[in-house]
Amino acid sequence: MQVVILCGGQGTRLRERTEFMPKPLVEVGGRPILWHVMKIYAHHGFTDFVLALGYLGHKIKEYFLRYEAWRTEDFRFHFDAARGEGEVEPLREGTERWHILFADTGQQTPTGGRIKLLEPYLQGDTFLATYADGVADLDLRALLDFHRAHGRLATLTAVRPISPFGLLDLAEDGCITRFLEKPRMEQWINGGFFVFERGVLDYLRPNSVLEREPFERLATEGQIYAYQHTGFWACMDTYKDTEMLNRLWETGQAPWKIWDE
Repeated sequence: MQVVILCGGQGTRLRERTEFMPKPLVEVGGRPILWHVMKIYAHHGFTDFVLALGYLGHKIKEYFLRYEAWRTEDFRFHFDAARGEGEVEPLREGTERWHILFADTGQQTPTGGRIKLLEPYLQGDTFLATYADGVADLDLRALLDFHRAHGRLATLTAVRPISPFGLLDLAEDGCITRFLEKPRMEQWINGGFFVFERGVLDYLRPNSVLEREPFERLATEGQIYAYQHTGFWACMDTYKDTEMLNRLWETGQAPWKIWDE
């Protein structure tokens, strides 16, 4: 089953790192966040990747071609320039073989438009999709089972993130009765990690923002369900997020590292 990873955004809220580098290559623990996302999928046996490139996408391709991602893990990358794809070949036992297709989906194309442009490359009735900047200790097989059980066109992973702010409980007269230091939010949000049937492509146009009209239409028609993930989830949206993820990795407390060395 193919895994679409949206790698084309400009990462404007992480401008400290993304002015000369695409956001998927911003490092956590010495490896690009994209590598971490791909390792999560590979751990569950999903190793057929389609990378939807955009802003500075050539740098992502160059990263693989220079073998930097794989040198310390005894991998070799084979690239077919004519077809725009390649394979990551393990050179030792216990590691998985990855197939990677690079697709240029434009500099300014929105998320839904990028997936629509991948239509010629997508095989089979079902595919997985995610963003290149989110990590979680998610059971992807359970997510897929949930999707198949409800039988609709789309599933997104819903998460309840930690609030970035401390909250106050106030009495009517303004007296503070309790401090809540960055509690988990009560509301669910879109955490990415999607499962789509091919029919979702009919809801997309070249200018579609996936999270707006297409999702709203799917919801109106009862064609999208939420898989509720209560474990760890984090999105590398800002410099502060990057520092947090690096701190977790460096202290050996990275919950998303579900794979073996």
